[in-house]
Amino acid sequence: MTKLELKDFLDEKFIQYNTLDFIDSDPVQIPHLFSQKEDIEIAGFLSATIAWGNRKMIIKNSHRMMDLMGNTPYDFVMSHSPSDLERLDSFVHRTFNGEDFTFFIQSLKNIYQNHHGLESIYSKNQEPESLQKSISEFKKVFFEIPHQYRTQKHVSDPMNNSAAKRINMFLRWMVRQDNKGVDLGIWKTISPAALSCPLDVHSGNVARKLGLLSRKQNDAKALAELDAQLRKLDPKDPAKYDFALFGLGVFEGF
Repeated sequence: MTKLELKDFLDEKFIQYNTLDFIDSDPVQIPHLFSQKEDIEIAGFLSATIAWGNRKMIIKNSHRMMDLMGNTPYDFVMSHSPSDLERLDSFVHRTFNGEDFTFFIQSLKNIYQNHHGLESIYSKNQEPESLQKSISEFKKVFFEIPHQYRTQKHVSDPMNNSAAKRINMFLRWMVRQDNKGVDLGIWKTISPAALSCPLDVHSGNVARKLGLLSRKQNDAKALAELDAQLRKLDPKDPAKYDFALFGLGVFEGF
């Protein structure tokens, strides 16, 4: 199909899937449980962190994370006691365990106490058409306090050639503002134009079939290639096509 036909097709699929019905089957429902900015972003960050594997299990375990924090994520992060953290020991989602969860809480407290929160770190390091440097800088800050080496694998680094799918998804949730009710759009200091489409097996396969991506691996180089193509279709909001690519792959088996 021509470039114009491709844009029309993807725009149509974006509109089809960017609806409130999408929330019911997606981990974006977790930050939607909250109204306070800090609760939303902490819930979003934690649920995005474990967003790999079976989607029903991701959602179930994300709800369990919230339950273990008394469904008050920000208050738990800032006011937890050692006995509160012990409750997290039993948590497991694939290779993310209670030890990882405990460190994430401690690191988030450091970020809110000493770095003015999550949004501040990302906005400070953003570039006009990319947040990949911001993600890399965020990882440095996140692990600046003592930690187990094994926990580092749960925060991706684009500078190590990772597509950083889960963090790019989290950033889409926080930054995109289209009033359709799916993405929360609570971060106002970052432009949606800088977002990248979360690249995973579904969006990658669909992108290749549509001629948007030639690289076979789903890595940082592939993300840069896909970014360049999607910015041609909509330079102001390229990440909106995540709905189209993901929907075509997961719901339609395209």
